[in-house]
Amino acid sequence: MKKFLRIAIIAIVAILFIWTFFFLYQKSQPKTTVYDTVRVSRSDLEQVTVATGKIEPRDEIEIKPQISGIIAEIYKEAGQKVKAGEILAKVKVIPEMSSLNAAQSRVRLAAISLKQAKTDYDRMKNLFDQKLVSAEEFEKADVTLKQAEEEKLAADDNLEIVKEGISKNNASLSSTFIRSTITGLILDVPVKVGNSVIMSNTFNDGTTIATVADMTNLIFKGKIDETEVGRIHEGMPVKISLGALQDVPLEAKLEYISPKGEEENGANQFEIKAAVDVPDSITIRSGYSANATIVLKSVKGVLVVPESVLEFSGDTSFVNVLTDSVPQQKFERRRVSLGMSDGISMELKQGVAEGDIVRGAAKSMGE
Repeated sequence: MKKFLRIAIIAIVAILFIWTFFFLYQKSQPKTTVYDTVRVSRSDLEQVTVATGKIEPRDEIEIKPQISGIIAEIYKEAGQKVKAGEILAKVKVIPEMSSLNAAQSRVRLAAISLKQAKTDYDRMKNLFDQKLVSAEEFEKADVTLKQAEEEKLAADDNLEIVKEGISKNNASLSSTFIRSTITGLILDVPVKVGNSVIMSNTFNDGTTIATVADMTNLIFKGKIDETEVGRIHEGMPVKISLGALQDVPLEAKLEYISPKGEEENGANQFEIKAAVDVPDSITIRSGYSANATIVLKSVKGVLVVPESVLEFSGDTSFVNVLTDSVPQQKFERRRVSLGMSDGISMELKQGVAEGDIVRGAAKSMGE
């Protein structure tokens, strides 16, 4: 039994010795770093700037009443299409007492004048029939009667307008009917039946009955930083991406750059506008958030590598080109001439050829 125990102890010691020797041998071996590699290829590069903003109709009109009063009826609601001249709402006039009294007084005076003119006309006609007065005097009486009749009609119409905002003779042109001034889509109807409204004047903008816009003529309105505003100009193509319709890219053309910047969060921002080309098959709503991508510079079919593989020493740039991979990777450090960058890839003008393989980041450690 003791002999067996002795043999077991000797075996364990031997195993430990062999393991320690192997471990130390492994530690003493030189380590080789294995790198990821990237092939130099040809591609197109673009330098872009992105402006954030929203989509708006070019013309958004606020419809306001021509008279003050109370909303009696509303015929349209937001989201409906409307044509120019179509009735949106009706306003019931609340007459001003002084105007009402003046109109009623005018009607009474017109009635008195008409009665007197009719009496004078009948008297003059009787005399004319008897050839006691000249034709000229009879014609004057006739003209006076017609003038009195016209004044009575005008006084009656004026009283109706003061009381109701409309008269029988101008019903089709009544200002109590609020009409759309353009053809488009109703974006908002901020009033309800029973609301008081006032007409615009020197001291007040007036009550908005509805907001109407032509949704076939849309623009992108956004802002761009002052560091890039000098690199854009009117007429440049713009790509619009919508937050609500991410799979629907739109084409646009830059048409306005503000001559004056506004400070926001410590930086000067300049407003830009671009005319958006909207296909008939797409419905765009006013106020959609959007990004406008503007291509500042582009190159086609140039040699490119990821920026991460570049090494820099002062103003000089280098890449490490793979020359051998057996038994281990070997690289040659080459000086390169850089071109344009899009923030991810870099154009290489000199120093490498298409198909060259360059060193990237280390990926593992081995023997």
